[in-house]
Amino acid sequence: MNISLLLAFWGVVALLIAVPGPDWAYVLAAGLRDRSPFPAVAGIVLGYIGLTAAVAAGVGALVAHTPALLTAITIAGAAYLVYLGVSVLRRPAGVHGASGQASVSPPPLTRVARGVGVSGLNPKGLLVFVAILPQFTDTAAGWPIAAQLAALGLVFAATCAAFYSGLGALAHAVLGLRPVVVTIISRVSGVAMVVVGVAMAVERIVQIG
Repeated sequence: MNISLLLAFWGVVALLIAVPGPDWAYVLAAGLRDRSPFPAVAGIVLGYIGLTAAVAAGVGALVAHTPALLTAITIAGAAYLVYLGVSVLRRPAGVHGASGQASVSPPPLTRVARGVGVSGLNPKGLLVFVAILPQFTDTAAGWPIAAQLAALGLVFAATCAAFYSGLGALAHAVLGLRPVVVTIISRVSGVAMVVVGVAMAVERIVQIG
């Protein structure tokens, strides 16, 4: 595979990942509320690996060009993001109950599953894969196009793993601050998830309207 194309692709996706969005909001909330942010990060990465497999198999292009299916995924992803955001707002990090103890984090597998839902049901993530990955393939290379798409998708997933691990660890470090600061940041991440979810749904409805 062409190394220069691979490096160019990495530069593009690194910039895309650095832009705040649903993944950011979820990882921040998990880093603030949970004992470890890494199950949430693992879920995000697994979701993108699933999208990589879908794009490499040609399913991604089919979804992108089937309005009804894309709309269904968009609405499902938006509703799920709003649900997670509301959950964070109801029990933000830093808030203690009557017992004086912070709310208990969900089990690790639940956090992984939620992360898969955030990235795997993100239609914009799917469209990015469909629109950007093919631009960095090389028909003259010895690799089949499907294998090149898979390799590029794994580069994207690995970059996500590194970036969101750092972001989650940074958020987790904030737990050492005053509880009121943690609560404010946690609520901001919850609001962000709700806003992004609603925006996703509205944008799709406007597109098909």
